[in-house]
Amino acid sequence: MKFIDTESTRRALPFDRLIPALREMFVEGCEVPLRHTHSLQAATDGPPQTVLIMPAWQHDRYLGIKTVAIFPGNSQRGLPGLFSTYVLYDARTGEPLAQIDGNEITSRRTAAASALAASYLAPPDARSLLVVGCGRVGSLVPEALRVVRPIERVMVWDRDESAASVLAARLRAQDIDATVASDLGRAAGNADIVSCATLATQPVIQGAWLRASNHLDLIGSFTPQMREADDACFVGARLFVDTPEALQKSGDLLGPMSRGVLAAGDVAGTLSELTGGKVQGRTEAHGRTVFKAVGTALEDLAAAMLVFRSCS
Repeated sequence: MKFIDTESTRRALPFDRLIPALREMFVEGCEVPLRHTHSLQAATDGPPQTVLIMPAWQHDRYLGIKTVAIFPGNSQRGLPGLFSTYVLYDARTGEPLAQIDGNEITSRRTAAASALAASYLAPPDARSLLVVGCGRVGSLVPEALRVVRPIERVMVWDRDESAASVLAARLRAQDIDATVASDLGRAAGNADIVSCATLATQPVIQGAWLRASNHLDLIGSFTPQMREADDACFVGARLFVDTPEALQKSGDLLGPMSRGVLAAGDVAGTLSELTGGKVQGRTEAHGRTVFKAVGTALEDLAAAMLVFRSCS
């Protein structure tokens, strides 16, 4: 069994290769059972701790299993809030083929999935981006989106202003016009795309801030207790999800649904429907689109296959 480290995993997943790999996998499809979610009772009071187990496979090809440990309280320890490991197997024999850095797979496929959705849903001439949340995933969103849209200006915001400053400086070093957003509401109103990648449990984006033509990308809120957008963000918008599981897992959707703001039938399409041409994405210059992702093991498998083939 190969052990593929962080740097090798990162090099194998450039976004100009990963985004097409995700598109191909969404078109082909694979077996994806509902993820197993286990809450861990913390020894002391603090934010909830969660373990996810996410399998996926294509018969006669590959089987992959990712485990994810989500510990939001790690920010106080100077550690990432999420750790994951990925193991790839031969689906014909069950032979373990590779253990891959799950953190890199998770963060890069998550940003790539947002970019894949944006390639169908964001305004074609989108040039300004607001990133809310400057952690591992949020810091990759500008690079991923620049593959599919002509992004020229990036604004970044984080509850920890120093994290926003670090990301803005890193982007400027890549010759990207990047600034720290001092006023989140004003920045949201000035951005063509607003992308949120946080572990928030209360809304950080308000619909009143957004323009009618915004594309809102919601990456966090992958459990019922988490939320990034208030109800007004969805009013009058075309809503797309990565998979139907989002309707069962995301507090961003479960809350508005419980209050009658949304219904399951209001979802305009999934990523597999968009990539397969079964539904249309953005069809006019004006009109807000919202993409809500909770992540899917399909994306992990596509990324792991790309890594394994690149490193073999």
